Amino acid sequence: MKIICYDCFSGISGDMNLGAMIDLGVDKDYLIGELNKLNLKGWELIVQKDQRHGIYGTRATVKQTKHEHAHRHLSDIKEIIYNSTLDDKTKELSLKIFMKIAEAEAAVHAISIERVHFHEVGAIDSIVDIVGAAICFNALKADAVHVAPVELGGGFVRCDHGMLPVPAPATAEIIKGLPVKKGGVDFEATTPTGAAIVSALGTHFGTDTVITIGKTGYGVGQKEHPDVPNLLRVSLGELESSSETGHDALQIECNIDDMNPEFFDHISDNLFKAGASDVFLSNIIMKKGRPGIVLNVICENETSEQVKSIIFAESTSLGIRSFPFRKDTLSRKFETISTGFGDVNIKRSFYKGKEVSVKPEFDDCRRIATEKGIPVKEVYNKIMALLVNM
Repeated sequence: MKIICYDCFSGISGDMNLGAMIDLGVDKDYLIGELNKLNLKGWELIVQKDQRHGIYGTRATVKQTKHEHAHRHLSDIKEIIYNSTLDDKTKELSLKIFMKIAEAEAAVHAISIERVHFHEVGAIDSIVDIVGAAICFNALKADAVHVAPVELGGGFVRCDHGMLPVPAPATAEIIKGLPVKKGGVDFEATTPTGAAIVSALGTHFGTDTVITIGKTGYGVGQKEHPDVPNLLRVSLGELESSSETGHDALQIECNIDDMNPEFFDHISDNLFKAGASDVFLSNIIMKKGRPGIVLNVICENETSEQVKSIIFAESTSLGIRSFPFRKDTLSRKFETISTGFGDVNIKRSFYKGKEVSVKPEFDDCRRIATEKGIPVKEVYNKIMALLVNM
């Protein structure tokens, strides 16, 4: 299992994350090429080696080449991302990060998500930071993201609303439920963008991660501190032991017997975008012989509130049941192989270090079948035959 580990001992911001990802191995030119698919003008990404307290890393700075004073709404952000030529995974993850900030701002200002004005986060540099985070994560093809306690900083920070205490109110909303530290430095160590990135990407939070580290990257922050190096440390490693592939999760369910069944597909899509790992439906017979549906959702603890919010807002359910349970999964490894159809992504699964299954990604099989005008089962079977003989 491929793991990304965030060590935010001096906090995290959007530009520190970009620097760490590049330092970890994401190609700068590839990142810029993908970011150009946003069709946003007036920016450039400056990447340079730098050091804090003698530790060298990568400093990434998004420089605006023309002045803009845009306070964008969520609808504006969605339009930029949906109208881009980025792949669907990157679009979905980018919007997931933005939604973390939108929900926090809505809660802080007691307004609807649609009315939220993105001030600093709506600027070009923050859009590039957030979409860049999604691009880098997908490029690394990690199976999980572990986040150690996040340093928030101290003092006050100046923003469009004036001087605010650290953590800024939006940051405080976003990091609810996450392990954090405070006062390690006397400035805003974790920004709303940084908080949203680790909140959206994180699958495990705490200090009990045991991995074999393969590579470590450092993202250099813009500030200097006399005692603590202003760096974000991110490691890439492997989690081999099957005993480490289990963690606590939640099953959330509700009974529904009075809703248009066409709504379920829409609700399911929204739940997956919110981070649900599985959504499934079961037929039941309710009181008085009425046929009904049980909507079941498997999710992580940190995404449960968003899952519940979607169910209550989008369905006719009046009540939800939540069951904590332990989730054990096989270790997985993703590879790209060459076939007669071109490059295809495959997934290998392991139990106690032994491979128990291998198969091609179905989306690749479907894409090839559509392009070639042949049945998808023919594509799948030919690739499986190739894998058996590898």
